[in-house]
Amino acid sequence: MELYIFDGSLEGLLTAVFECYTRKSKIIKLVGQAHYVPDVFDAGFHVVSDREKGERVWKGLCAKLGKEWQLRFYQAYLSERPEAFQHLLNFARYVIDRPAGASENYAHPDVLAISQTARQVHREKHRMEAFVRFQKTGDGIYYAHIEPDFDVLPLVSEHFENRYADQRWIIYDLKRKYGLYYDLEKTEEIELGAAPQLSVVNALPAGLLDPKEELYTLLWQDYFKTTNISARKNTRLHVRHVPRRYWKYLSEKQR
Repeated sequence: MELYIFDGSLEGLLTAVFECYTRKSKIIKLVGQAHYVPDVFDAGFHVVSDREKGERVWKGLCAKLGKEWQLRFYQAYLSERPEAFQHLLNFARYVIDRPAGASENYAHPDVLAISQTARQVHREKHRMEAFVRFQKTGDGIYYAHIEPDFDVLPLVSEHFENRYADQRWIIYDLKRKYGLYYDLEKTEEIELGAAPQLSVVNALPAGLLDPKEELYTLLWQDYFKTTNISARKNTRLHVRHVPRRYWKYLSEKQR
C-alpha cells in the first residue's frame, strides 16, 4: 500500500487520482496534509495539486457520471471527512475503470459511502438555508454567521441570491473563517481580517447594528411567542425538526 498526501483541496484530490494511473499505484491510502503524521519509515508521496491534471480526471468522471452523481461527488468532498477523501479516490478509480453505470452499484462500499455522505451534506445545506437569520448592520448590509458541520457555503449561495436579490448580504462561516458577500450583482468569497466581536449566538455587537434592528428582533420574538400555542407544545417533535444545535442561529430562541 502506498501513502499519498495531498493538500486537502478538490484539485489536489483529483490530481491524486491522476497520479495513481501515472505511477501505476494499486492500493492507495490518501491522507490530507492536515491529518498527516510524518513517519520516518514511510515519507509517502506528496501530491502537488495541478489544475490541468485535475481537470482531466474530472472530465473523465463526468463522461461516466450524470449530473446528480457529479453533485454527490462534490457534496461528499465538502464533508471534509478524512474517510470521505479515501472513498472519493477509490470511487473515482472504480468508475473510471468500468463502463458507465458503475456508480449505480450501491453494493460497492465506496459508492454507498459517498451516497450517504452526500445526503448528510445535502441535509445540512437545507438546514442552513432554513435557519440563517440576518441582522441589518449600520451600513445597510444584512449579516449572519454560521458554524455548519460541513463546508456548505458553496452550496447555499444560489438560494440566497434568488431569495434576497435586492439586498446586500454576508454569510460568514466562523469555523472555516470565510464567507460569502453578495453586492446585488454577484457573490464572492471574502475573509474578514478584522472580524467584529463574533459570538456563538447569531448576534453582532450593538454598535455595528442598524438602530432599528433591535426593535425588529423584538417584534419577531413577540410574534413567535404569541403564535405559539403552549397547550399544543411538543418539544420532542420540535427538536426533531429543529435540532438544538441550530437554535443559536434563531432570533426567536435568544430570549
